[in-house]
Amino acid sequence: MCKYLLLFLMLSFCASAQNPDSLEVHSRDSIRYTNLKARMSKTKFSRAVYRLLFRDVYNQGKVTEVKEIETNPFTPYEGMVIRKIYIRQLNILGESVYDTTRKGNQLERFLSKSVHTNTREGIVRKSFLLFSEGDDIQAHVLKDTERLLRSNRMFVDARIIVIPRKDVTWMADIIVLIQDAWSLNFSGSFSSFNKFGLGLENINVRGTTHSQRTAIRWDSKDSVRKFQFRAIYTVPYIGKTFITAQASLIFERDLQEQSIRFNRRFITTETKYAGALEVGHYKTRQVKRELQSKDSLTLLETDYKYYDFWIGRAFKFPFPDSKLAQNSRIVTAFRHNKYNYDERPEVAPNLNKNYWNRTATLISLGFSNRNYKRDVLIYGFGRTEDVPVGSLFALTIGRENTEYGARGYGGLQFATGKYLPHNLGYFYGLANLGTYSKKGVAQQGVINGEITYISNLIPFRHSFFRQFVNIRFAKGINRDPLDYLNISGNQGIRGINNDRLIGTKKLTIGTETVFFSDKSLLGFRIAYFVFADLGLVNGVPHLWKSPLYQGYGLGLRLRNENLTFNTLQVRFGYYVNIPELSSPTRFAASGNVPLRLRDFDISAPAIAPFQ
Repeated sequence: MCKYLLLFLMLSFCASAQNPDSLEVHSRDSIRYTNLKARMSKTKFSRAVYRLLFRDVYNQGKVTEVKEIETNPFTPYEGMVIRKIYIRQLNILGESVYDTTRKGNQLERFLSKSVHTNTREGIVRKSFLLFSEGDDIQAHVLKDTERLLRSNRMFVDARIIVIPRKDVTWMADIIVLIQDAWSLNFSGSFSSFNKFGLGLENINVRGTTHSQRTAIRWDSKDSVRKFQFRAIYTVPYIGKTFITAQASLIFERDLQEQSIRFNRRFITTETKYAGALEVGHYKTRQVKRELQSKDSLTLLETDYKYYDFWIGRAFKFPFPDSKLAQNSRIVTAFRHNKYNYDERPEVAPNLNKNYWNRTATLISLGFSNRNYKRDVLIYGFGRTEDVPVGSLFALTIGRENTEYGARGYGGLQFATGKYLPHNLGYFYGLANLGTYSKKGVAQQGVINGEITYISNLIPFRHSFFRQFVNIRFAKGINRDPLDYLNISGNQGIRGINNDRLIGTKKLTIGTETVFFSDKSLLGFRIAYFVFADLGLVNGVPHLWKSPLYQGYGLGLRLRNENLTFNTLQVRFGYYVNIPELSSPTRFAASGNVPLRLRDFDISAPAIAPFQ
C-alpha cells in the first residue's frame, strides 16, 4: 500500500519536474489519481485506507486525510545536489499535501485568501529549512526538516518532494509543501457585565510565525483580584539559530508571573549544542489538604524569584560501524539554578523542603537513540504524526546548597519506544529513580514508571479504531505533608477533580478504545471513544489496602486539524468509590489540547518528577 502512496506523490509532481519554474498541477493528475484509486481498491483493507486517506474528486462529500508509515523516502536521492528549492504554500482550507487535485470549494478558497496571511516564504527558508541550494541531499536531513515543520503548531502538515532533473542526472529540485493552520483563536465567557472574560490568540502574527496570546477577565465580586490579565509572546525560532524565545506577563487571581525564556533543543541528532536561560518571578495561590489530615485545608501562597540556566553538548556515537551510530548520541549537560522565596509556608530542616531557598548545580551523562516513523490517527485527526522510536538513558548527579545546609542528588532515567513486530502496535516504557541525600541518608525522592500501548489501526467497515492502554506507578520517598500525588484528572481517573484521592504511592490503569469515523461535521472529524480508569492511592497506610477507585464512560471528540482550536470533547462518565462525589454520573463538554508522544531527546539535567 505504501508504494502506491509514494507512486502517487511522484506522478503528481512529474509535470513540475519538466518545468520546475512552474509548480501548477496539471489536469492529468486526476487521471493518475483515478489509476491510483483503482490499484488501491483491490482488497477490503486497501479500499478502507483509500477512503480514509483521500477525498474522491468525483465525490465531494468525502473528507479524509493521509496515512503512511515508512522509514525514509529520500534515501534513493542521497548525494544528489540541490539545484533549486521551491516553497509551495497550500490554502488552509480544502487542500492537502497528499492530494494535489483537491482544491476545495469556492467558500474554502475565499476564506483561505481573505482571512488568513500565509507564513512568509523568506521565514520558512531562513528559519525552518535544514538545507540550502547547492547542498548535497542527505536523506535524514530532509526527513528531519519535514518533522521540524510539522512540530510547529502554525503548520497543519508539511511534505518535501524530491524531483530529479532529467537534463542533469546528478541534480534535483526540492519542493517544500506547507499548509498553514488557522492563526486566530477567540475565547470568552459571559455571566453578566460584572463577570466576563475575553481572549485572543494569534499563532502566526502577519505570517511571521510569532505567537501572541492575550486574555482578560473581570469579576467585580472577587475580593482577591477583580481584573485579571494574561499576555504571552513567543518567537519559535530566532533567525537560523533555532532558539525559541518567550515572554510572559500574567496577573491573575491565583497566578502572577513575569518571565522571559530562551530555549534551544536538540532538534535533530545532528544538533551539537542545546540549552536554555530562564529568569522570572512567580506568585501563586492554591488550596491544599494536608496528607495526614484530609479534613484540614491550607491556603498555600508562594512568592519567589528564580533563574535557571543549562547547556548541553551532543557527541557522535563512538562506534561508527554500529547500526546505532547514525541516530545515536552521547550527551553531556550542565545546569545551574537558584530559587529565593519572599512568601512561603512554614519551613524547617525536615519540613516543606520544596520551599527552601536553594541553589542547585546538576550535571548529566546520557545516551539517546532517536528515529521517527510517520503515522496517523493516534492523537491527531488526520494530520501526519511523527512517532518517536528509540531509547534514552541518563544519569544525573548534583549538589544543592540550601538555607539548612548542602545535600546531594542522584537520579537515573530510562525510556524506550518502538513498533512491535507482526503489526502488534506501539509500545512505550519509562522509568525514573531519583533522591536527595545528606550524610548518606535518603531525603525526598521518587520511583516512578509508565507503560503505554497503542494498537495498530484496526479496520472497521469504512474506517478504523485503536486501542490505548496506559499504566502508571509512583512511590514517594520521605515526602512532606503538602507534597503528595493525586490520581484524579489527567493523573489517573479522568473526568473528575477530587482533592481527596491523594497519597505518596499510586497505581493507575487506564484503557480507551477510539473509533475514528470517516464522517465529518462542517469539516470537523469525529472520533467516538469508551474508557475505563482504575486507581489505587495510599490514603490508607498501605497502597494495596486502598479502595479501588473507578471511572467508566463514553463520549465523542470533534476536531478540524486546519484550525488550532482545542479538540472539542463531550463525555459522560460513571464513577465508583469516589469520596464526596455528589453524583456517581458526570456529563461534561470541554476543550482538550491534543497530546503528543514523548520524544527521546535528552534535555536539561532534571530532578525526577513526583507525579
